[in-house]
Amino acid sequence: MSLRFHEIAESRHRILNPLSPDKLNLLGEICRISHGTRQLDLACGKGEMLSRWASRYGLHGVGVDISSVFLEAARRRAADLGVGDQVRFVEADAGTYNDEPESYDIVSCIGATWIGDGLQGTLELMRRPLRPGGIVLVGECFWQSPPPAEACEALEISEDSFTSLAGTAERLEESGFELVEMVLSDPDSWDRYVASQWWTLSDWLRANPDDPDASALRDFLDRSRRKHLEYGRQYLGWGVFVARQ
Repeated sequence: MSLRFHEIAESRHRILNPLSPDKLNLLGEICRISHGTRQLDLACGKGEMLSRWASRYGLHGVGVDISSVFLEAARRRAADLGVGDQVRFVEADAGTYNDEPESYDIVSCIGATWIGDGLQGTLELMRRPLRPGGIVLVGECFWQSPPPAEACEALEISEDSFTSLAGTAERLEESGFELVEMVLSDPDSWDRYVASQWWTLSDWLRANPDDPDASALRDFLDRSRRKHLEYGRQYLGWGVFVARQ
């Protein structure tokens, strides 16, 4: 999916992952954030996690994303919550972004492990800015049960891109991290994230029938519905995994 399609599909979303507001709050509690905790969020989207936690806990953070559209929304949200002086948003490729080493208590990448070509590559990117004793938060898919070949083909995902829930813990361990907590999505969270995009896309197509991307976007909408209903809901799980070195 092109960046533009991503920005259109999630234009009405505040959280750009299958994570409910309650579970995002729970994740913040799990992380034991205190006033002055520093967080780097790679591929931060609209920055809801950083801004919300800055407001609730006094966190200070930096969010990095390639989308100027999402970052504009992130800055508005930070201003609305009165935390514009606590969080900063940088337009950059999260996969190549460099920051001061060992300077963050939390380094996160929620639902964007493509920045490191997968979970383990992303963990390597997260290791450098993480201070000793800090934690990483990784949002990642997993297979709820072994998918048949037709599911992988329809979802446009190779089987080895993800693994089982236990296999995810093993991949963390192989990268030198210990899984200490997790917050998992549920089917309703997946529906609210994926299915709510369908209405957004349908409205956009009705309002922009002559846009050069309209045909491709309609194809994307059709495939999104079919993939989720036929295979995604059955085989794909998703969660945020909390780990430390």
